[in-house]
This record gives sequence, structure tokens and C-alpha cells, in this order.
Amino acid sequence: MFERPSGGEQAILVHLTLTHLKEQASLEEFAELARSAGATPVGQATGTRYTPDPRYFVGTGKLEEIKALVVAHQAELVLFNHTLTPGQERNLEKYLECRVLDRTGLILDIFAQRARSYEGKLQVELAQLKHLSTRLIRGWTHLERQRGGIGLRGPGETQLETDRRLIAERIKHIQKRLEKVSSQRELSRKARRRAELPVVSIVGYTNAGKSTLFNHLTHASVYAADQLFATLDATLRRITLPNKTPLILADTVGFIQQLPHDLVAAFRATLEETCQSTLLLHLIDASDPDRQLRIEQVNQVLTEIGANHIPQILVYNKIDRLTDYPPNLERDHEGHTKIWLSALTGNGLELLKEALSDHLSKEMLHGWVRLPATAGHLRSQLFTQGTVLQEQYDDSNGDCLLEINLPARNFAQLAPELHFEIKAESKLEELTDGNQDPM
Repeated sequence: MFERPSGGEQAILVHLTLTHLKEQASLEEFAELARSAGATPVGQATGTRYTPDPRYFVGTGKLEEIKALVVAHQAELVLFNHTLTPGQERNLEKYLECRVLDRTGLILDIFAQRARSYEGKLQVELAQLKHLSTRLIRGWTHLERQRGGIGLRGPGETQLETDRRLIAERIKHIQKRLEKVSSQRELSRKARRRAELPVVSIVGYTNAGKSTLFNHLTHASVYAADQLFATLDATLRRITLPNKTPLILADTVGFIQQLPHDLVAAFRATLEETCQSTLLLHLIDASDPDRQLRIEQVNQVLTEIGANHIPQILVYNKIDRLTDYPPNLERDHEGHTKIWLSALTGNGLELLKEALSDHLSKEMLHGWVRLPATAGHLRSQLFTQGTVLQEQYDDSNGDCLLEINLPARNFAQLAPELHFEIKAESKLEELTDGNQDPM
């Protein structure tokens, strides 16, 4: 057995075009993934096959070519832009005498580096353990003497079996912790639903600029960088649009082609924020020549998590990388909205706010209401829901005048509870008229 190093920077990339598959992962994107993980690609091996070789994934000729690249560059790591079986990974490591990692393992490593929240770290560890459980190999054999004979009987459990049992116990422990965190997250969702605040989630392919846009809109300081999976943990902030409509804006994890199923499953709790959204801002890199393919891949993941029914606004970002392309807002006859902007420079953000206001105002009611002094319970409810923009009092009779902005359906539900009619008025002067009857 060779010595397995804990990490490697000099990496050889392997990419085969499999002719029996319709969709192929991009080699350029894979190289960016490798750099995001901290590796330095020093060589590439490419080729074409109809189906993978069951033993080494690649043929014997290509295997010799990869071996020569490893020796020539003194590489410590070989990265495959494919999903390898545990057997293929072990056979390749034995033949190449260096670490071998497939696409899933590489993405898991990036996620492990970038997870910051307690829940995110648990989710990544869970996905890693599930991936590792099928790839355990015999690191030593000193506990595996189970042959007959005096002094040669083993302890009854090999080290490999012990490792598998410990991993299974750790998986159960993490799942219990995640259930507890998930229940706490659900309490937060219930509080937002009680406040009836619309939730707008920013979704899109990784490195489309989601965190940069989120920071511009919320004045937050979420980490943003020109790299794949710069941020993983969902971040939520409350903002108020120019038309005084409040909303919760959510920054979510980026999607990628052939996202490992273990990661989709592990991050399902975080992705539930997307499923509970009122509206999705589908962010697209306008400078990406494959942007239409990226749109389809994001929509595929949205379908997998059950969020494909939520309305979308398509936001084409990074127009600063295009020549003479001004910010623009387009609406078609079916009501679909497209916006072209630059989250980096801020050009076009006003158009995005306008589109958000137009979409959300259809369900919102904005105006002034007059409440008598006996309606203290209703006044408390409106403040609890965070729908009161400002408050004044009529000195002539003590009535409370509130400027509110809330969903129309919620407004209609409040009146029957108190057995009197409430009407929204757009002019404060009409409410302060002493001749007007209280509402």
C-alpha cells in the first residue's frame, strides 16, 4: 500500500466524453471546481469512450497516459470529472499510487471547506460519511487474524467492520441533530408566516453572483467571491422596497450540473427555504455562453426539491462583462419578467426593485386606517405582524391612524374578528377630517 497523503495541490484532471450520455459535464467548470478546492491543475487527460471500463473507468492506454502525467508532474492527486464506483477508485489508487477523487468527492470537499453554520457543517458531514461508507478499505490487518489455531484467533470483528459500525452510529447521531435543527428552523418559518411577510429567494447556478446581489439589496456583508460555491449557508434578511413593501430576502446555495444526490438530500432542510418562497429571483450569468443550459439545469434541481411551481423573475447578471449592454427590464404578453443588470456595479438594481414592487403589490394593501380607542387588540396585531409603517393620533377623539402595508387577504381576516368594518384610505387628510365617522 502507498502512503495516502492528507491533501494534494498538484492535480491531474481526467475527463472522458461518454458517447452514450446526452449531457456531459464541462471540463472548464471541473477545472474551476479543482481550483476552488485549493488544487492546482498541472495536467489533463481527455478521451472518448462509449461506456466506462468496469475496472478502471478508463482503458489501459489512457491509464498509462495518466500514470505518465502523474510521474512527470509529481502529482499527488488525480481528479475524475465523473462518478467512480468504490471499486474503480480503489483500483485506480493502487495502480497510480496516488490519491484519486471523483466529481462527487471533490464537491463534498469544497462544501466541507465553505460550510460555516452549525447546520451546514452537520449536513456536509452527513453527506461525507454516506459517501465514505462505501469506500472504506483495509488500512491495516493486525486485527484480522481469524484463522484457526492457538494464538491466531481474532477478536471476532475486523477493523473494517468496526469502521463501518462507527460511521453508521455517527450518521444516526447527525441525523438526530439535524432533526432538532430542522424543527427550530420550522419555528422561524411559522413566525414569518404569522407576520405574512413574502419570502423572495435568490436561486441560480453557482457563481452567478447571488451573494453580491444579496449584499447590494440588503446592505449585508455575506462572503462573495468569483469562485464556485463561495457561500453555502442560507442567509435571510428583511428589507423594505421603495413602495414600502416589506419582504424577507433569502440567499441560497448555488446549483451545479450533476449535483451529488447525497448533497441534495443533505441540504433539503436548507433548500426548504426555497420551497416556502413567494417568489424566486433566478439569477443567470449573462456573460456565460451556456447560460440557457444553466437555466435548464437550475430548473431541474428546482423540480427535484419541489419548487418548480413558484413564480420566477429571470435576472441576467454581469452585464458589466458585456460590451455596450445597458440595464433593461422586459415583460412579455404572458407576464414573464426578465431583467438585465450588474450586481457588481449596481446598474439596473432600481429596475429589479421596480419589478419586485409590481409583483408583490398585487397581493399587498397599502394605505391608512382609522382605529377607535377600543381596537387596541387589532392595533397590537398589526404591529406584531410588522405591517405598520407609521402611526399618528387624532386629538379630537383619540382615534389611532396607522399607515399599513400587508397582504389583502390578511387585512380582510382582521375585520370580522372585531365585528366592525375596516377600510383602507390612501389620503391621510380624509381620515383626519373631524366630520368623518370613525371606522
